[in-house]
Amino acid sequence: MGGWVSFDCYGTLVDWNRGITAAMESVAPGRGAELRALYERVEPEVQAERPFRLYREVLAEGLRRSARLAGVGLAPAAEAALAASLPDWPVFADVGPALGALRDAGHRIAVLSNVDPDLFAGTRERLPAEVDLVVTAADVESYKPGLAHFERFRELTGAGRGEWVHAACSWFHDVSPAHRLGVPAVWVDRDHGSEDPSLAAAVIPDLVTLPVVVASLLG
Repeated sequence: MGGWVSFDCYGTLVDWNRGITAAMESVAPGRGAELRALYERVEPEVQAERPFRLYREVLAEGLRRSARLAGVGLAPAAEAALAASLPDWPVFADVGPALGALRDAGHRIAVLSNVDPDLFAGTRERLPAEVDLVVTAADVESYKPGLAHFERFRELTGAGRGEWVHAACSWFHDVSPAHRLGVPAVWVDRDHGSEDPSLAAAVIPDLVTLPVVVASLLG
């Protein structure tokens, strides 16, 4: 009998780097990669601030701060560019075969994402497999690496040890908190990170071998 495989979305299923860089390039030609690097630094700070912000507001504020650090002037309308483009960010080519194989093996699929429901809705339509359950930041009013996404998933599914594996690209946002909760995490290390691999149950470079890894972890 199959279990649950939960995923981070942006970075794991969807090419976050390519999508956000293109969006930043559209508002600051020639500066997209620089702005993305700055954004990666400031986004966790914005997400940690209170009161809770919806992700579209995080995107706008993160872009605003990144542009200020880079000395880039933005038109007011440009601050909405990231949220407007997010539903069209490209899905990785290995997602369809991997999710299809997991479904064929009887597993259910969930997404635990730092996003708003309306933004994810556009992405969901483009994913090449059905998603059974979604937990967004807006649902729990918290952002990973906080534990609320994982705790809400556990409450909704009752999944216990041997019934649930989490797969994600981000060590910071996903692998580390999953480890803290005792949830086996497959680190999909698309970005060739330097963090401690021992916190993950397995490390793979992409989703090609994920179905085999999940089979070994869930039995």
